[in-house]
Amino acid sequence: VQLQAFGGGLVQAGGSLRLSCAASGGTFSSYTMAWFRQAPGKERVFVAAINGGGDFTKYADSVKGRFTISRDNAKNTMYLQMNSLKPEDTAVYYCAKPKGNWGVTEYEYWGQGTKVTVSS
Repeated sequence: VQLQAFGGGLVQAGGSLRLSCAASGGTFSSYTMAWFRQAPGKERVFVAAINGGGDFTKYADSVKGRFTISRDNAKNTMYLQMNSLKPEDTAVYYCAKPKGNWGVTEYEYWGQGTKVTVSS
């Protein structure tokens, strides 16, 4: 499985951005996918996850109500719609695939990351 994240950029606080993660290899619709982020000087943390069918999602408390994870299995692509962005959302965002399915927290495949900068 290969993952490629893109869509990052510079946005003002309160603005929106949509990230995409294109996947190749395996059967995309069968596996859970997730977004993580790593802020400067901090550890990488979980942001959101979505199951293969797209009917189960999970979010970190810090992004609930502002971010929406989704996927288009016909396009082998996952998305992260980010609204009401805050300076503390500034980070490199990574897409990832876990070793198993929903509920598994060990990840085996990672995209290269896309940088999001939110100015105040």
